[in-house]
Amino acid sequence: MAQQEQRVVVVTGAFGALGRQVVRSLSDDGWRVALVDAAPAAPADLAVAAPPAAVHAGIDLGDAQAARVCAQAIAAAFGRIDALVNIAGGFRWQTIEAGDPGAWDQMFAMNVKTALHMSRAALPWLLASPAGAIVNVGAAAAARAGAGMGAYAAAKSGVLRLTEALAEEGKDRGLRVNAVLPGIIDTPANRREMPQADTSRWVTPDAVADVVGFLLSPASRAITGAGIPVTGRL
Repeated sequence: MAQQEQRVVVVTGAFGALGRQVVRSLSDDGWRVALVDAAPAAPADLAVAAPPAAVHAGIDLGDAQAARVCAQAIAAAFGRIDALVNIAGGFRWQTIEAGDPGAWDQMFAMNVKTALHMSRAALPWLLASPAGAIVNVGAAAAARAGAGMGAYAAAKSGVLRLTEALAEEGKDRGLRVNAVLPGIIDTPANRREMPQADTSRWVTPDAVADVVGFLLSPASRAITGAGIPVTGRL
């Protein structure tokens, strides 16, 4: 992929199970990858799993200024930003009856504002790219909330609405914006939380990463404003 070899992609939430797989997949496809995460340091084995182009740890993307400074540092290092994958987010299960209403603010801040702030921060370079693209990671729960999923589902619905709105703003300016909507992802954390589940029905991180890669590729050039379910056999 000679044309893609010099392109730069920013991946937020890059130290998590899905983030690491997306980084690995995009690196294998020839992208230069900037890894961004709120954790204070990258996992010790990250460089072995997926040699990064740059690592930005300890970045609070809930802070618009922090996101702006991070985007500027990445653009200064590489001279460009061609794509952005917003994976940073979080999950909290609680019922409406017994839960803390503050969880709704927390879920909005972790899932929507992180994507909003990093997207806005990267926009000057994405719009200057010949094929700028954003992929937001939402959730299948954005379509329908289950018990205990109200705050999370509302936040992930917000991610999808953000995707649609930004796609409309960018479609005549060369910027494509799409979302993937995974079901339960087969990660160590989810296996610990649901030890009795049939994990063969879950979606694997590499399967989600494949869809992300497609949405950043020229093969998806006619797709923008989409929310694509990636749910395995759920």
